[in-house]
Amino acid sequence: MNVTFSEQERAFRDEVRAFFRDKFPADIKDKQDRGIPLERDDFIRFQKCLHEQGWAGVNWPVEYGGTGWTPVQKYIFMTEMAEANAPEIIPFGLSMVGPVIYTFGNEEQKQRFLPDILASNVWWCQGYSEPGSGSDLASLKTRADLAGDHYVVNGTKTWTTLGQHADWIFLLARTSTDVARKQEGISFLLADMKTPGITVKPIITIEGSHEVNEVHFENVEVPVENLVGEEGKGWTYGKVLLQHERTNIAGVARSKFRLKKLKEQARLPVHGAEPLANDLHFMRKVAAVGVELRALEYTELRTLAAVRSGKAPGPESSILKIKGTEIQQALDALFMEAAGYYALPYVPGQFVPGYRQDSWVGHGDEAKTALKYFNYRKASIYGGSNEIQKNIISKHVLGL
Repeated sequence: MNVTFSEQERAFRDEVRAFFRDKFPADIKDKQDRGIPLERDDFIRFQKCLHEQGWAGVNWPVEYGGTGWTPVQKYIFMTEMAEANAPEIIPFGLSMVGPVIYTFGNEEQKQRFLPDILASNVWWCQGYSEPGSGSDLASLKTRADLAGDHYVVNGTKTWTTLGQHADWIFLLARTSTDVARKQEGISFLLADMKTPGITVKPIITIEGSHEVNEVHFENVEVPVENLVGEEGKGWTYGKVLLQHERTNIAGVARSKFRLKKLKEQARLPVHGAEPLANDLHFMRKVAAVGVELRALEYTELRTLAAVRSGKAPGPESSILKIKGTEIQQALDALFMEAAGYYALPYVPGQFVPGYRQDSWVGHGDEAKTALKYFNYRKASIYGGSNEIQKNIISKHVLGL
């Protein structure tokens, strides 16, 4: 996709490039470039750099501290951030609960929560999925019973990403069972993770990392003032949040960066063998992914334009989520194919600062290619499984 930038947009692009060249913390960049997992403090420091620049609230309205950027400026920013191999912004505060609060919250909640979300002073996590409620989220069982000036919450949330780092959690809980539809009677609550009765238990994923958790609520008291919007309307608010989440999951700019790296790797000879770029069958698959990725950019720009006009992302967020994650997984598979048998070994030392790059197995960092491949099998499930997204598209676009 060729976007013709105006003089002002080119100046903005140069400003963004200069920021990532001069203000991107060198130690975080080194970790990113070498594939060393970032710590909680690394993410916070990076996001605080964005906040100091005035660039934290990419999609936020100006009145709440947002950038006020045009869709093209957002496109430029995301592209340059990916090109710099900067960390992805942790979405739970800035991209998920923040928009719900400034859209549906009262003035007191906006003043209380939004500044700290924007400045990354508070780390949020999401309490949606449950052991028996994933794609069918409306069947959730976590209860919030009103008792005077607070709700008493009991239940379990699962697949809570980075919940071990969180200060606060936003969650959906059932406040009424006397409803005609299961989507009714669900409320949107904000809870301090230090509240007595909240327990976080790690879930170790297939590649051995602690990324997700189970969060247990046992007689947890949540003040009534932490109810967002109206009681029983949480399903409506949660859908808006999920539309923002699915748009972010698409990861178009990040996939463009990975596709470029894959092509660079394919041009390199490995131990005297011909480079993969000479394998027309492999390059045909690379080209097919590239075509789909370019097409997806059009949908992303249309979605950004809708958000710019004050709308929440619509059914197109489901299209972005489906195709974005399919492309991510296709790239994972191509990286595995390019690595060949060098993808097999697991070398724990490669993730430790100070590990020598020239001691890696194979050509570059293939030894962790398989770890990423297995971890990102989840991409087509989280944020609402791709099968569910197809149902949403059928209903809201095709009218079926």
